[in-house]
Amino acid sequence: MQKDPVCGMSVEPEEAAGRSERDGQTFFFCSLGCKKKFDSDRVDRDPAPVSVEYTCPMHPEIVRDKPGACPICGMALEPREVTGEEEAHSELDDMTRRFWIGVALTAPLMILMFLDFRGKSWVEFALATPVVLWAGWPFFERGWASLVNRSLNMFTLIALGTGASYLFSAVSVLFLKAPLYFEPAAVITTLVLLGQVLELRARSRTSSALKSLLGLAPKTARVIEENGDEEDVPIERIRIGDLLRVRPGEKTPVDGIVVEGASSVDESMITGESIPVEKTSGGRVTGATVNGTGSFVMRAERVGRDTLLSQIVRLVSEAQRTRAPIQRLADVVASYFVPAVVLVAFLTFAVWAIWGPEPRLAHAFVNAVAVLIIACPCALGLATPMSIMVGTGRGATAGVLVRNAEALELLEKMTVLVVDKTGTLTEGKPKLTTLVSIASGLSENELLRLAASVEQASEHPLAGAIIAGAKERGVALEKATNFQSITGKGVSGMVAGRRVLVGNRAMLEDAGELAARAETLRGDGQSVMFVAVDGEPAGLIGVADSIKASTPEAVGLLHREGVRITMLTGDSRTTALAVARKLGIDGVEAEILPDQKAGAIRKMQAGGKIVGMAGDGVNDAPALAQAEIGIAMGTGTDIAMESAGITLVSGDLRGVARALRLSRATMRNIRQNLFFAFVYNVLGVPIAAGVLYPFFGLLLSPMIASAAMTFSSVSVITNALRLRKVEL
Repeated sequence: MQKDPVCGMSVEPEEAAGRSERDGQTFFFCSLGCKKKFDSDRVDRDPAPVSVEYTCPMHPEIVRDKPGACPICGMALEPREVTGEEEAHSELDDMTRRFWIGVALTAPLMILMFLDFRGKSWVEFALATPVVLWAGWPFFERGWASLVNRSLNMFTLIALGTGASYLFSAVSVLFLKAPLYFEPAAVITTLVLLGQVLELRARSRTSSALKSLLGLAPKTARVIEENGDEEDVPIERIRIGDLLRVRPGEKTPVDGIVVEGASSVDESMITGESIPVEKTSGGRVTGATVNGTGSFVMRAERVGRDTLLSQIVRLVSEAQRTRAPIQRLADVVASYFVPAVVLVAFLTFAVWAIWGPEPRLAHAFVNAVAVLIIACPCALGLATPMSIMVGTGRGATAGVLVRNAEALELLEKMTVLVVDKTGTLTEGKPKLTTLVSIASGLSENELLRLAASVEQASEHPLAGAIIAGAKERGVALEKATNFQSITGKGVSGMVAGRRVLVGNRAMLEDAGELAARAETLRGDGQSVMFVAVDGEPAGLIGVADSIKASTPEAVGLLHREGVRITMLTGDSRTTALAVARKLGIDGVEAEILPDQKAGAIRKMQAGGKIVGMAGDGVNDAPALAQAEIGIAMGTGTDIAMESAGITLVSGDLRGVARALRLSRATMRNIRQNLFFAFVYNVLGVPIAAGVLYPFFGLLLSPMIASAAMTFSSVSVITNALRLRKVEL
């Protein structure tokens, strides 16, 4: 059924209204007449439904096509990829409903503890049964699944504890007339339900950073039709090549190129940088960024799941499901923990039943149940994945994209950052800065005309700077003949009957006074090319790649974090040292080829250094792969997000400092969680078993144990959520 993209009502073809088809194109009209005609191409733009997959935050290898529980740990599965749409939260709704019904029935049960009347045991039985068997039924289902899958987990212990209490009490009411434990069974069930509600609510907030990013995307876009008419259509209907108008204060609908107009655009939600970026014709714009006071027309280039925003969310969603090396310790402990707890509970029961005070059986039963309940390892399993999820989401809002949890953990240990000069420390846009002519009768502009005319046929990056400089000065160029490119030296050709050579020192047999002047220019950070005309030295051309305004601040930030910075560049040593002196770079290796950078990094690693490499993700691929931490410097929509463990959206070296602070904050948070979870269980189990009773006469009620277990899980998630506010 085809629908009007504005009101959603059905539409009818033009022919149905007695009109003819024109030029092979069918046009449609809304049956309510609320909109002018539109073509079939736009009618059929409804996006294909996207299948949703669900996975477990603790066990990302578990993937299902519908919600449910993890067969390994029993936790509720979550959508594998974050979307901007409101989620149904069926698990949270179900647990909330069970919790409140449990509260309604458990409250009078607790009051009955202080009363004594005939038939009290049957009233307790009637109140506790729906709490344990209905409200707590998901725990028994997951506990049974843990046995079937041979993967004991927290629900194994909960099912054993509450099930044993309830069954013992039920049998006592019916046959034994022994002590009853309906209250602990009902209270434990209700408290565990409360823990599940709090945990599910907190877990839903771990992806809030990504949801806020997706929420920034506009819902509609103003499309300019071929006939010049403009209309607002849902963002899902935008296609590549559509012309879109972005008015002052509006959000850019999709990724594309400005074709008309100019404005400044706030890209802080993508890059983390607050200063608006000027956009003119030919400039690239990113979806969801905020337009300033100007107006422009753009052509859509990336839409739907291909936009930078969608790629960022998809990348970070995948990173949130990866496992950090530090989690291996928790995994090993958890694999032995539940069987060990069951054994401890059995021994606790035996010791109290044999040597405990009267009533021995009651003490043995209560303490064994307390051990089972307090030892639930949920906090231990949540400690790492919750921090990774929140940390990677926080990084995305600051322009720091983490590809996997291992990269985030390794980054904390980085001692040396290796950087390329061009495009990383500098703008990557060389400009003509100096002209020196020593030939008699040859002006600077004439020297530039000859050199630029030859360089027109060259593909070297510096050639573009020379040609652009000539155009800026209004120098007219001529066509060069007999062009030759001499590898490792430069180029030559005939211009207006004169033989012109442009290149490095090796091009000239006798550089004379030019050699000394060239060294002076290199000392100022310029790249120098020699020019010879008709076999005689004629002059020098100096080209400089200006240092990014943010680089000095970035170097200072990294030094304060205790990171040593080494520059690897193919530029001359003199030029490289000049740049290093200006910035305070710690080490320099110059005049090396891209494939030699990986070898330089290996030498550092052999010396015990943990090396991070920041580069453009393309030319520096071997070095990025060799370093423990590869950091790709992205540039807007041309970002290379698959090339390294960490990607900086803005291409700004300050992002490395942000990433480092994020890594350290996340790892510190994980260690806090693990410490709390370990200490909680190490102290909780012996106390629940009754080790303090001989000294202080203290025993731990199963109900208190249940509350403590709930607190441990919620506290770990709450601590992880603090990363949402960490300063980067």
